[in-house]
Amino acid sequence: MTPTDQAGSADPSSAYRLPYTVEPRRYELRLAPDVDAARFTGEVTIEARALEPLTEIVLHAADLTASAASVTVGEPGAGGDEVQATVSPAEADERLVLRLGREVPAGPLSVAIRFDGVLNDLLHGFYRSTFVDDDGTTRTIATTQFEATDARRAFPCFDEPDRKAVFSITLDVPAGLQAFSNGPVESEEPLADGARRVRFADTIPMSTYLVAFVVGPLQATEPVESLGTPIRVVHRAGQAHLTSFALEVADHALRFFSEWFAIPYPAQKLDLVAIPDFAFGAMENLGCVTFRESALLVDPEHAARVELERIADVVAHEIAHMWFGDLVTMKWWNGIWLNEAFATLMELLCVDAFRPEWERWSSFGREREMALATDALHATRPVEYAVGPPAEAQGMFDVLTYQKGASVLRMLERFVGGATFRDGIRHYLDAHRLANTETADLWDALGAASGEPVGPIMDSWILQGGFPLVRVGEDAAGATTVEQAPFAYGPAPSGTASAIGERWQVPVLARGLGGGTARVLLGAAPATLAFEGTGEGRPGTVVANAGGSGFYRVAYGEAHLHELASALDALDPLERFNLFGDTWAAVVAGISSLNSYLALAEALAGDDPDVWAQVTGPLGTLEAISRAEDTRAALGRYCGLVLGPVLGHLGWEARPGDGERTPALRAQLIASLGVVAGDPAVVDRARAMFDDSRRGDELPPDLASAVLGVVAAHGGEPEFDVFAQRYREARTPQEELRYLGALGAFRDTALATRAFDMARTEIRTQNVPFLVHALLANPRTGEAAWALLVRHWDDLVPRLPHSLVPRMLEGVRLLCRDRAVADSVTAFLAAHPLEVGQRTMDQTLERLFVNVAFAARMAAEAPAALSAGVLRLRS
Repeated sequence: MTPTDQAGSADPSSAYRLPYTVEPRRYELRLAPDVDAARFTGEVTIEARALEPLTEIVLHAADLTASAASVTVGEPGAGGDEVQATVSPAEADERLVLRLGREVPAGPLSVAIRFDGVLNDLLHGFYRSTFVDDDGTTRTIATTQFEATDARRAFPCFDEPDRKAVFSITLDVPAGLQAFSNGPVESEEPLADGARRVRFADTIPMSTYLVAFVVGPLQATEPVESLGTPIRVVHRAGQAHLTSFALEVADHALRFFSEWFAIPYPAQKLDLVAIPDFAFGAMENLGCVTFRESALLVDPEHAARVELERIADVVAHEIAHMWFGDLVTMKWWNGIWLNEAFATLMELLCVDAFRPEWERWSSFGREREMALATDALHATRPVEYAVGPPAEAQGMFDVLTYQKGASVLRMLERFVGGATFRDGIRHYLDAHRLANTETADLWDALGAASGEPVGPIMDSWILQGGFPLVRVGEDAAGATTVEQAPFAYGPAPSGTASAIGERWQVPVLARGLGGGTARVLLGAAPATLAFEGTGEGRPGTVVANAGGSGFYRVAYGEAHLHELASALDALDPLERFNLFGDTWAAVVAGISSLNSYLALAEALAGDDPDVWAQVTGPLGTLEAISRAEDTRAALGRYCGLVLGPVLGHLGWEARPGDGERTPALRAQLIASLGVVAGDPAVVDRARAMFDDSRRGDELPPDLASAVLGVVAAHGGEPEFDVFAQRYREARTPQEELRYLGALGAFRDTALATRAFDMARTEIRTQNVPFLVHALLANPRTGEAAWALLVRHWDDLVPRLPHSLVPRMLEGVRLLCRDRAVADSVTAFLAAHPLEVGQRTMDQTLERLFVNVAFAARMAAEAPAALSAGVLRLRS
């Protein structure tokens, strides 16, 4: 049967799916990796059911050599007839065709295949990860990354998400190595030369992309029992002291989700496995979650709070997937957004419960802002779109899937109510456990729980790109009105169609600073807000997007904006955050003046790091796009007058009564004053702290990245040499990343060349894109770094994880001060299309030219606006 879309036309995925003639039920998989030779052999028996008489069976296989295959007709173990099969690879389609010696009837059968393959170095499929141990010996780990469609690189299989089956995995493990997989170890038997055969317990029915196996010189912590489930962290030798925080988070998350979903944890154990080379942050393999080391291992005593928050986020995200994604799975890759968006939402709920003092919903505002910035581009995309070839699914692993997806789900949750939303999710998971679903199944469950038209509301947000600008006004009677129009940074580039939609069903929540709340589902026509709870009075100044959870921007009139600027303390943190973000976006779009934004910035007080990030971020952008030295000097003076008093009040050292998030604000202020303003006192203090660290004092973890960034911005070759050495000798994954990032912050092009050479020769391929991104985004080295990347494109880019190349190239969006440079970037990338993530690349290039136009406007507008701001502040 060929799937069809809602309009009845052929599904674009149909040409890329296997024939729906065989239904797998159970895999018996045995693999024997030779980690030293970087090869493996294997055999798989797939218990299945033929849905019709067959003369051939088609499976997926890529980069494998199948040496023999046969089919046994009948139930397993019943002694059925064996039919030999001729193996016919279809390498271009990543398929393996088994041509049968005779027709076999519909009914039960088993497919047996022997094969071998290569442990690749590309961080996907069954691949190698290496590290150097304390004795200076290079050690190798064989590990897996199968999402989206790379299980076929490890064993022949039906590599589609709706072909769920039970997996029984056996690994032949070389002497001295350990093995881990989705299930707990069920049995072991010795083999020759100290090797052993390890058999793991059967899994629940699940998709192939969730299978995992890891073999290497690894250790596991003692298990922590959580509701009867053993949790371990698997790591290299010498890293045991970095595991306690992840275990604490995992215990909390497993308990939190078991209660929230009202369904027990669906696997028999939970291993969190740290892998030295890993393309993504982590992967939700059922019961055997794999991670980048920096996303799992940490010493809490020597880590910044934001670094701990990052680990808590990732661990919670992956454990949420055990239910939403693993237990209940999308039918095809167009639904991957919902897996990731929902896991992101649940990670936030979980971490907010884990550490309420972190105010995780406030900090999520920054992530949502990144999604809004991308979604205001004409090259945006719908959150969900039809996926043809599975490679297109890789383009979904972006800010629109994770951050926009989670934001619109949060908007819905706030609109229908938290308890109602949870009831709908529980019903959805219970009704579809162990099965596959479409997005509409979730909307149906939430609609039934809430009584709201959830399907039409959410379709308007996920099936078209973009978001609205909600304008707040008044009617003739003085009542508050709202209306919507699409928001964009400017007109669509010549010759291109816009992916931004036209109208949304907007769940608008509003409140008056004088009291009262309003709730309306805003459609195409303007709406009048009816405030409840005001008594006989009026609501006063109105805050649209009350609570800050709506995924839209708000435009107020000048007088209204002035009233809000005078009452910032009366706004919730996210409301303040949105006010600044919306105002700055209007400046970039050319519909508001820089002067109006600066006046708002000057009204800000308090110690919320996320709201202050809406000041330090734009000031940093102005510094990056400004070529004229007099403009930079004016910006430095302004930055010092706005931010200097705040840092003076906070001080550089922790004080009694500091909040959990105060150190993050200190770091932001130090970075901006040291880099953007070039404040001599801040630069000198940062250098002194760095010099003290060279004599044995530790940089305060919360300030370390900021201090290193300031030192790099004003440093030279001696500092670069120290940074490079400390990167190589880092004691923790977090310390390694701090120095790696700082290597991209030096302003000397010769040092940028040295950093680029390190990227080419010694830095792990998983981290190369982030260093090159930093070099490209550095306003002093960006053009030189771009020239280096062009020169070395053919030898560097093919070695990198394909999914990370678009992330690396996002750095070019700041090469905007010279139109000729921007044009050359566009021409080169047009001639070198990406294998994965071309849509993200298109968005980056559009943002580059948004910045070109913005830089040109600011060249004329910024000097006068900054000077006026300086006069206001000094008066």
